[in-house]
Amino acid sequence: MTNTPGKRKVGVVGTGLVGSSFVFALMLRELTTEIVLVDLDNEKAVGEMMDFNHGLSFSKPVKITAGQYADLSGAQVVVIAAGASQRPGETRLDLLARNVQIFRAIVPEVVRHNPDGIILIATNPVDILTYSSLKESHLPPAKVVGSGTILDTSRFRFLLGQYYGVDARSVHAYIIGEHGDTEIPLWSLANIGGVRLQEFAPMRNKQYNQAEMDKLFISVRDAAYEIIKRKGATYYAIGLGLVAIVETILGNYRSVLPVSTLMTGQYGVTDMSLSLPSVVGRNGVEEILTLNLSQEEEEGFRLSAEKLKTTLKSLGA
Repeated sequence: MTNTPGKRKVGVVGTGLVGSSFVFALMLRELTTEIVLVDLDNEKAVGEMMDFNHGLSFSKPVKITAGQYADLSGAQVVVIAAGASQRPGETRLDLLARNVQIFRAIVPEVVRHNPDGIILIATNPVDILTYSSLKESHLPPAKVVGSGTILDTSRFRFLLGQYYGVDARSVHAYIIGEHGDTEIPLWSLANIGGVRLQEFAPMRNKQYNQAEMDKLFISVRDAAYEIIKRKGATYYAIGLGLVAIVETILGNYRSVLPVSTLMTGQYGVTDMSLSLPSVVGRNGVEEILTLNLSQEEEEGFRLSAEKLKTTLKSLGA
């Protein structure tokens, strides 16, 4: 990839609610020097470009353009947020057949014009689309990353923080596996400031109650359905989550994030993209962490993978 010194270029394919929320958050964080918007509906991309550019007097300069796939050349990261949106009552997996076809048209074009960049998948069902994109791209697994359970983990930390009366940023807890109905909360490793929840609860004059925690997790797992029922789609929080991933790639921060990436034997799972806490840097996913999971959590992770594999097989994929 040929880049000028200090150049930080990000491409976005799909300027719907998620793509546009991501770009807006990216502007506010002032992380890039150039953002390229690509959409099948070029007029939509141009309209978004105009709207963003009209706010540049309120932020640091950044070049924002609407273009074609060829204009993605030289981007360190291309975020793919295109695809059909989730309908009320529809599971993430119901989206699969429609979105796989859309991605089969997008991914080869992205790679053809920007073969050295990282591809970051945001569209649901994100794990299967990450896996499908990896196969379509013929890129190394590290360079095709899905947003995975980064949003679920954020929801989990927020609700735990709210329950225990602390800042969500002081909660250290992960959701792993599928970004969807079979995701797994890691209760065995959850802590607040290094203190296990069982020991932290008495500090808040609470008795640790696993049934209450299980109810809290259901609120995490089903959050998207509740939001979609009320406002039609989720986009602000995932936009911020995508910025967190892009920031660690651009800055080579090597942050640990629960992103979707190809499993190569972790807890007995191979040949499927799922989320585990992973070190993310300039080269994409640089290391998948091995966690000391409980037996139940390991089994849940394997079941999550099997569900996704079964769905792929049912579509002949």
